[in-house]
Amino acid sequence: MKRKLLSLILVLTMVAALFAGCGASGSGNKVGVSMPTKTLQRWNQDGDNMKKQLEAAGYTVDLQYADDSVETQVSQIENMINSGCKVLVIASIEGDSLGTVLEQAKEKDVKVIAYDRLIMNSDAVTYYATFDNYMVGTKQGEYLRDALNLDSAAGPFNIELITGDPGDNNARFFFNGAMDVLNPYIKEGKLVVKSGQVDFDTVATQGWKTENAQNRFDAIISANYADGTPLHAVMASNDSTAMGVTNALVAAGFTPGDNWPLITGQDCDIANVKNMIAGKQAMSIFKDTRTLAAKTVEMVDAIMKGGNAPVNDTKTYDNGKGIVPSYLCEPVFADINNYKELLIDSNYYTEDQLK
Repeated sequence: MKRKLLSLILVLTMVAALFAGCGASGSGNKVGVSMPTKTLQRWNQDGDNMKKQLEAAGYTVDLQYADDSVETQVSQIENMINSGCKVLVIASIEGDSLGTVLEQAKEKDVKVIAYDRLIMNSDAVTYYATFDNYMVGTKQGEYLRDALNLDSAAGPFNIELITGDPGDNNARFFFNGAMDVLNPYIKEGKLVVKSGQVDFDTVATQGWKTENAQNRFDAIISANYADGTPLHAVMASNDSTAMGVTNALVAAGFTPGDNWPLITGQDCDIANVKNMIAGKQAMSIFKDTRTLAAKTVEMVDAIMKGGNAPVNDTKTYDNGKGIVPSYLCEPVFADINNYKELLIDSNYYTEDQLK
């Protein structure tokens, strides 16, 4: 009898240890962080910043990258839920693809913070943490307006447009913000889109991929600008699409200087900041991921302690199931005049990284 009792105690001890190890019990301080890919620099920075700050705040972090595969992201999130994560921070690959797995999160009372990209058509999303995405586009449009002096110059100026993945809800905010600034000048005829490609679905870039952007711009340049017609500006929603535009221009024989267009961007990726210094990109929206990570950590901490996360927007972001309470950080733009102050003096990058 004593031997059976000892065996039972041993089994129970092993089971308890197993559950404690996977986070299903114990302190309950495990946070899952799901990032879409490692192929874009900004997601590596977001993931690293999040993990460091969450661990510094005393949380155990399960950080996963999904390699741009929705199936992989769903599987990783499911594993996070089953391993005892109490809060999930998710930057989705496709905003409409997580409804089923997030139902599991809701059933287990796991709170979900959509990170940077709004998760659509799910009532399991508790909060949204992002930069003001409409303002990102607005700043890009305003930069081109001011750089081309559209309110005073006679024009016309030729412009082309390129935005992000059609499955990323943010891409529409970026595009709409920019177009609300630029459309009056297009209607007036002061800005001319020679390709005729102006609607979101036509100018979207699958996966935000540089090669997809380049392929489209190869065709645009060949059809509209190969005869020497000047291209004055390209409204590109982020740095990976801006890089595709740059590659296409270089391949077509354009050189920085008189015949090189103003190109916008977003994220201040190292390669694009180098292009900015070299005169190949006019500006890039700087979204300091340290700021967004810090705010997200603050939100996680409030949830873990049983409170409400801080938000500053309860009207803008409807994911199809209702308004998602959000915290919006304010973006700024970097160009040749201020990049040192924003990026180097703040220790975001070192000078050596930008050589």
